[in-house]
Amino acid sequence: MLEVHDLRVAYNRVIRVLEGISFAVPKGKAVTLLGANGSGKSTTVKAISGMLRSDNGAIVTGKVVLEGEDVTRQGASRMVRRGVIHVMEGRFVFPDLTVKENLLMGAYSIKDRSSITEDLGRWLDFFPVLGARTNTQAGYLSGGEQQMLAIARALMAHPRLVLMDEPSMGLSPILVQ
Repeated sequence: MLEVHDLRVAYNRVIRVLEGISFAVPKGKAVTLLGANGSGKSTTVKAISGMLRSDNGAIVTGKVVLEGEDVTRQGASRMVRRGVIHVMEGRFVFPDLTVKENLLMGAYSIKDRSSITEDLGRWLDFFPVLGARTNTQAGYLSGGEQQMLAIARALMAHPRLVLMDEPSMGLSPILVQ
């Protein structure tokens, strides 16, 4: 499904962060990048999702291939349209919107209203604490609740590929398991 070939990334055109990382993600499988803080895991995910530009980063060399098509250096909005959803580290939710409104934002590209209603119920059932707080502004949720919301919002988009950066951050050990 996804192939990364000899990826090299720099920030501000001079600070080399990645030096030749390569890996593949088979369709239907999960792949985990492990490494110490500062080893380039977040940068790798940002390079794939098109989010490097927001940090003044760029792919210097290498290639990102999604289902056989070269998507290297495509912007984040294009990658989202291709079904690649990035759940960023740090629980990026819309703090002034309610839980339900945040989830609906994840489904903005879905045209089938009945599918949206069904998905909303599915993810609120999967994360019952969110189901109990659908009308609460996301900014008032705990860190773990915000992380659940960010994950559920990503799944509302019917993604082909989900890139998760620090997915268990703030979650209880029981929920992580």
